[in-house]
Amino acid sequence: MLKSLTTVGGNTMLSRVLGFIRDLVLARVFGADAATDAFFVAFKIPNFLRRLFAEGAFATAFVPVLMEYKEQRSHDELKALVDHVAGTLGLVLLVVSFLGVLAAPLLVSVFAFGWVMEGATEKLELAAQMLRLTFPYLLFISLTAFAGGILNAHNRFAVPAFTPVLLNLCLIGAALWLSPMFDQPVVALAWGVLIAGVAQFAFQLPFLHRLQLFPAFRPAPRHEGVSRIMKLMVPALFAVSVVQINLLLDTVLASFLQTGSISWLYYSDRLMEFPQGVLGVALATVILPGLSRRHADGDPRAFSQTLDWGLRTTVLLGTPAATGLAVLSAPMIATLFLSGNFDPLDVRMASLSLMAYSVGLLAFILIKVLAPGYYARQDTRTPVRIGLIAMGVNMLFNLALIFPLQHAGLALATSLSAFVNAGLLYRGLRKRGVYHPGSEWKTLWLKVLLSCAVMGGVLGWGVPALDMWIAAGFLLRAGWLALWIGVGMVVYLGCLYVMGIRPRHLRNAS
Repeated sequence: MLKSLTTVGGNTMLSRVLGFIRDLVLARVFGADAATDAFFVAFKIPNFLRRLFAEGAFATAFVPVLMEYKEQRSHDELKALVDHVAGTLGLVLLVVSFLGVLAAPLLVSVFAFGWVMEGATEKLELAAQMLRLTFPYLLFISLTAFAGGILNAHNRFAVPAFTPVLLNLCLIGAALWLSPMFDQPVVALAWGVLIAGVAQFAFQLPFLHRLQLFPAFRPAPRHEGVSRIMKLMVPALFAVSVVQINLLLDTVLASFLQTGSISWLYYSDRLMEFPQGVLGVALATVILPGLSRRHADGDPRAFSQTLDWGLRTTVLLGTPAATGLAVLSAPMIATLFLSGNFDPLDVRMASLSLMAYSVGLLAFILIKVLAPGYYARQDTRTPVRIGLIAMGVNMLFNLALIFPLQHAGLALATSLSAFVNAGLLYRGLRKRGVYHPGSEWKTLWLKVLLSCAVMGGVLGWGVPALDMWIAAGFLLRAGWLALWIGVGMVVYLGCLYVMGIRPRHLRNAS
């Protein structure tokens, strides 16, 4: 599992690095204004549905059933399941995409209601125009997630992990080469999103063919396996993506704030998603098939040990990532995005929301490890109840923090509600006897927190002030950032080594 995590994490890191390059290009070409706010709304709606539906509810319902067929049934039965799921999923998504294109102005009005209140007709029309191009992305990226689930179940982790690279390449190409061809240059990004969806799905098809599982797209909602997946998906549609729903609510509320707030939240969220993607998405990708396999084998001890490995890995790597992100928030934003169109005010504002998001980074990753503990056992109801509680808590925090902290308050509310979500998921697994923590957790926590405190102190003392970062050139800023990230890593790992933490603590006990 550690080898698989390294494979997925490495490819995800490549995607995230290209994602940073993409966002750097977008910030320098388009800046942070009304037009970029409109694109991010048009992109966020299908992207939210992708995370909610494709990577969220569908993946958590599909993979456990797929693993059961793979482990306990013939290849012909497995192929029939793949064909029927592909056909049913494709048909549903085709209808949803058609309705989404027709209802684009209504969807934009709902998700950016503040623009309706302020009478920002041009922003609403531009966002609706781009949403008609970006919404079909949901169809293709959901089929991509379907193909990736099959490949992951067969331990072909590298291909699905590499696939998101294509989205970044398409958007970079659209920004640099397509945008000059449009009267409204930002519309080119919407075309880039649509092209990327087609490219990502097509890229995975040859690898399915090698497994003799090329989908035949035969709709059959009454097929036994398809029916089970659909039943599991209904509650999971909400539960698995509470974090994404909270982020979307941030966009709705941010539309009431000053122009640029949506873009500041977007850029800070993108930076927060780097460690969340490299570690959190990689862990979720690897651990769900592993837990599903152990549940199908009827081995509760190995199931608990796999969960324990995931949580240990999260704490050892996620805690210093959150610390570093908080301390280096402003230098990171300045290094990556500062330009003529993304000015020092944008840097300061985006860094505030990044610091707020960093508070919840550990919780975001823990959710991705804990939730599969329910889904692998085909329990999607419990996370629904927990998700509803977390959603309510997030709204309360939003209302309490948006007035004193503006957009940063929305980010902080999302972070705090994520801890509520993770805590309740953990408590549920313990109460049911599904998870039994190892004996070294208290010592591990103490060593990790002390190491993070030392690392944070060194970075806080040595990192130059923000005014110096803003005044420096790009190459100097990049050099400083690389240096201080390296210093932070060396200090943290050195402290862990002195206190007795070794690589074996990342191994799966089972």
